[in-house]
Amino acid sequence: MSDKKKGALASDNALGSDPAAHPPEAPRTYADGHPLDEIHYIEAKIILHGSRFTSVKNFFDFAKIVRKVAKDTGVDFDETEAEGLRPQIREVLFLDTKDFKLYNNAFILRRRINYEDGFPVGEPEMVFKFRHPDLETATLLDVRPNISGPYRIKFKEELLPLKDRLGGSRQLFSHNVEFKYHPTDMWEDPSSATSLCKTYPALAQVLSGSKEHVGLVNRTAVEEVLQQLGTLDFGKGVMAASNVSVWRTRGDQHQLVGEFSYQMRMERRADVSARAIERSSAFFVALQHAAQDWVSLGTTKTGAVYRLKGAPPQSHE
Repeated sequence: MSDKKKGALASDNALGSDPAAHPPEAPRTYADGHPLDEIHYIEAKIILHGSRFTSVKNFFDFAKIVRKVAKDTGVDFDETEAEGLRPQIREVLFLDTKDFKLYNNAFILRRRINYEDGFPVGEPEMVFKFRHPDLETATLLDVRPNISGPYRIKFKEELLPLKDRLGGSRQLFSHNVEFKYHPTDMWEDPSSATSLCKTYPALAQVLSGSKEHVGLVNRTAVEEVLQQLGTLDFGKGVMAASNVSVWRTRGDQHQLVGEFSYQMRMERRADVSARAIERSSAFFVALQHAAQDWVSLGTTKTGAVYRLKGAPPQSHE
């Protein structure tokens, strides 16, 4: 219920009207009665030129800019937890049909695995997401997978710079689900449209009845190198871990794109201090200007992979 409606109801009750005349709105749910997912994360991202990152030193060059902007905007920046940490390495594989049916319909499917000392560790992780500029559209899309094991929903409000100029922000809403990839627990052919629709029922609207298979987008495996930088404190208990990363192609080590990001987690979006959000926004805008020689406008990390071979697909990003 909106604040305006709540206020009207409180006023009516104070005047002695019958509460039964104003029944509360029924909880909104998905088709099976499960409550709609709510946003629990705010993640701010600034896409950077990949060519800026040729060594680990460049991560800390960018950290110096973050440190100065944080100081100038009254944001505490605690780097102690990141001291001595080495860059993390992950392999990221994007999967789609030849004509990019998933991405063209705002879906992203990727598999990723962590590396340590040059070798994969742990189990691969599947990430299935629906990313859209409209909150209602993103909320109503049920991303839950049809699997026997556990999974985790991450619904994020993402902030990015404007596409054509520095100094502003735009929103995307990223409705994600993550789970460990066990091929033996999947359907007979995990790459077929039929199996994908069984595993991710949300894809039925795109792939139902199709004979297609998904494969590696642009035949490219991405290597992500990510360095934790520290924690930004925007006040009122709103804190965000920050990092900077570069994505490059495996084999030729071509630097596709870099990214600086920080993420806050909350129980309820409405409970987040407006003052803390204002401070975060001021920091976000100031950092764009301070790092203008690093910033790459008009794309995302995913978009950079999809555009690698030329003709760009339709994008909701």
